[in-house]
Amino acid sequence: MSLGFARERPIVGMVHLDALPGAPGFDGDRAGIREAALRDARRLEAGGVDAILVENFGDAPFYADDVPKHVVASMAALGRDLRRETDLPLGVNVLRNDAEAAIAVAAAADADFVRVNVHTSARLTDQGVVEGRAAETLRLRDRLDADVSILADVDVKHSASLAERPLGEEVAELVERGLADGLVASGSGTGEEASLDHVSDVARARDELDADAPLFVGSGVTRKTVAETLGVADGAIVGTALKEGDETTAPVDESRVRSLVDAKE
Repeated sequence: MSLGFARERPIVGMVHLDALPGAPGFDGDRAGIREAALRDARRLEAGGVDAILVENFGDAPFYADDVPKHVVASMAALGRDLRRETDLPLGVNVLRNDAEAAIAVAAAADADFVRVNVHTSARLTDQGVVEGRAAETLRLRDRLDADVSILADVDVKHSASLAERPLGEEVAELVERGLADGLVASGSGTGEEASLDHVSDVARARDELDADAPLFVGSGVTRKTVAETLGVADGAIVGTALKEGDETTAPVDESRVRSLVDAKE
């Protein structure tokens, strides 16, 4: 249940891109975006993470599910730069929920996996109602002949369910009908700790299906909680806790990366 990662219980480190061209926060420095992304990737790899996940974090406010072509172009170019910079598995997340763009970028950049925030069903978000498009996402992956795994969120952060549903039903929908390769359980927002009870419930629902889909915790993991978290989940996606001063938009701090990786044992 490792999705090809070299070690068990992998730590996936985040590369949060600065605002890309076309976004309100873009400062005109295209080279600076690339340099910051490569710097963070180098520090993550040197600190011992098992994979890297890049996303257009600086592009708020986000498009709901269809980013402009220039965003796809920028992320594909940056993805190729990251691919050349590191031999680690590389993932792509195109916010808010453009799974087809993520697959396209991953295929162009020779990445290994994507994260899809809403893969099936629908969620209420600050972009309005966001609907999963699993049918389109998987068919595009086939058409592009892309060897790319799909990590799908359960009860994704920064959103609310449109109707109460049993957790087991949602998990079954993702892995049996949505054909997700892995699952992600998170807290309520970026950097917010995921309840271990919730993570355990997702793991139990997955196990009851006898599904070979690794479960990652997608937010709030810290040096203090990583060992306990990985006693329940199969891996963790970590961003804020690896940054200088615990600031999500700050540069990666290599010493914090190494400290968290060491603490998982």
